[in-house]
Amino acid sequence: MALTVVAGFSFQLAMGRSTFASPLRVHVHALAFMGWVTIFLLQTYFATRGPLWLHRKLGWVAAAWVFLMLGAAMTVIVVSARNGTIPFFFQPQLLMIGDPANLLAFVVLTYAAILMRHRTDWHARLHLGAMALLTAPAFGRLLPLPLLIPWAFEAAGVATLIFPVAGMIRDRRVLGRVHPAWFVTVAAFFTYTAVYEAITYSPLGDYLYARVTAGSHGAQVPGLVFPAPPTGPLITGR
Repeated sequence: MALTVVAGFSFQLAMGRSTFASPLRVHVHALAFMGWVTIFLLQTYFATRGPLWLHRKLGWVAAAWVFLMLGAAMTVIVVSARNGTIPFFFQPQLLMIGDPANLLAFVVLTYAAILMRHRTDWHARLHLGAMALLTAPAFGRLLPLPLLIPWAFEAAGVATLIFPVAGMIRDRRVLGRVHPAWFVTVAAFFTYTAVYEAITYSPLGDYLYARVTAGSHGAQVPGLVFPAPPTGPLITGR
């Protein structure tokens, strides 16, 4: 999963679709989410190789770090909607509602894992499931999303299921059964997908989009229409 994230964003940079000249909010967002990937890798190492006391201490840092991620992500999402710079292969209203729904599912699984920290079988798998949900933006940079319109946003989400499915296969081979935590992860995915789809194409979705973009350039961009492709290069983070 960490390699998927690094590959997705490195590919984006190599193709000239992102730049280090992005605004401060984008750098904060990158720090928050790549920081989480680093924490995730360290926690995996400490949990399997020790020391366990450091794993526990870093776990509380991780619990607080989630709030930095939420704040950074919501700032970028809202500003992108208001600036009218959401990529053309997404309906602006869908991304504005779908991304927070994905984050909420991540938070729920992460804190469920923390609450079940004394049951290591659940704890580990729920954290892995939460991390899997976060790989959607990386898959969005690896998949040919313009060719997947009108299902580009959903395609990036479905791709994340490769990781819990891999966990299911591993458990089946090693334990002889699939641990129920994986089914919780898959249920979380389908639940948040159903929620954001239902809200996006409802009067509530229209209201939220109008409120967020009021008084900005984004208000002139229809929420449920795919924007025209840019005439110049598409550079994210504006």
